[in-house]
Amino acid sequence: MIQGNMQEGKGWPELKMVILLSGLLLMASVCSAEETSYFDWKGLKEFAAKNYSDSLTYYDMAIAQDPSYLDAWVHKGDSLRALKDYNSSIENYLQALKRKDDSTAALSGLIEAYAALNDYEMASEAAGRLTEIEPARKDYWLKEGNMLQMLGRYDQALARYDRALEIDYRYKDALYRKGLSLLALGNNSGALELFEKVIALDPAYKLAYNAKGLALQALGRDMEADEAYEAAQKVDLQWSQPRINQMHALMKLGRSDEAMKIAASI
Repeated sequence: MIQGNMQEGKGWPELKMVILLSGLLLMASVCSAEETSYFDWKGLKEFAAKNYSDSLTYYDMAIAQDPSYLDAWVHKGDSLRALKDYNSSIENYLQALKRKDDSTAALSGLIEAYAALNDYEMASEAAGRLTEIEPARKDYWLKEGNMLQMLGRYDQALARYDRALEIDYRYKDALYRKGLSLLALGNNSGALELFEKVIALDPAYKLAYNAKGLALQALGRDMEADEAYEAAQKVDLQWSQPRINQMHALMKLGRSDEAMKIAASI
């Protein structure tokens, strides 16, 4: 019994060394993770100050410290997108998705980057993945609808806008975009009704006034269209598109002198 206790005593220093080393390794791991987070945070600070190139330096440091650190890949993609280096930003978002294939932040970044390159096919695929992951998010359905709309797939876009409106029937962006799809499909009366709903919800929604004018013109109601374009300009005096549309409406009404004054001022 005494001999057994002595043997246990001999092993105690080795056991203490193992415990000490384990503690040191754990502390090193925690410190490393904190350092990675710090680099990412510094990058975000530079990004917020619009120092996008400087932010990349910190994100690269975070990634070098821990290549599995998801946020750094996403944030680096955001900075590259801000610098209009869309292809490089896409590469970084894809790296993030390799580490977490349901990263909504990476997918949202992909949509914006692909859309900037006019690659709406890939953008719509990324948006479709978003709605699969979080079908309760109305803004995700809007994004997918918008990308399908840009592809000219108006019927498919309508279905996405309807999903968004099931979540929030007062969602003015979805109402407006649904109206555009109806307008493209020749349902001018349906489109007009939606644009008027948007204006009732938000009287400062200038896009809806302009679109309302287009719907009214398509219905042959040029006088009312002229009023809608006038209302759009009151919301934003610098916006030229409704003035151009108003010029065409006035020409159809035979008021060429007024139309020419607008043309000369644009």
